[in-house]
Amino acid sequence: MNRHILSILVENQAGVLSRVTGLFSRRGYNIDSLSVGVTEASDKSRITVVVYCDDIDQIIKQVQKLVDVVRVVELDAKRAVFREIALVKVKTQKETRADIVNIVNIFRANIIDVATESLTIEITGDEDKIKAFADLMEPFGVKEIVRTGLTALCRGNNPIKKVKN
Repeated sequence: MNRHILSILVENQAGVLSRVTGLFSRRGYNIDSLSVGVTEASDKSRITVVVYCDDIDQIIKQVQKLVDVVRVVELDAKRAVFREIALVKVKTQKETRADIVNIVNIFRANIIDVATESLTIEITGDEDKIKAFADLMEPFGVKEIVRTGLTALCRGNNPIKKVKN
């Protein structure tokens, strides 16, 4: 199965997310990543979906038919920018704190909470960067980790705003 990233512009209405994700569920596909938020226009939301499947064209056609869906675009790495955010809570001791801070600085991450026995770190980047950071934190002891879903925009002057045909 191939990885596909869809950017779906929808009307900001109750139940839209449920209808969109329900379509994937009914077809038997597990959503690998999901990110949703209001856009620059308060009456529109953008849903970014990562799914592994072989027949993405059929899914795109069915999503486009849903009420409140304005446009669906499949994004690829050459024509889009992808980011994810992770919060990582790492065990720390007096002896290890400096090492963790050095790694945080190398990754251009931010320490957002300091406690006596842990640091909470915010890191933004592509999936590989976040995985590499989490792997480096593992020997110190990752207490908790949470990741947002992948979010993306088309590069350049390619907005998703066009209305569907």
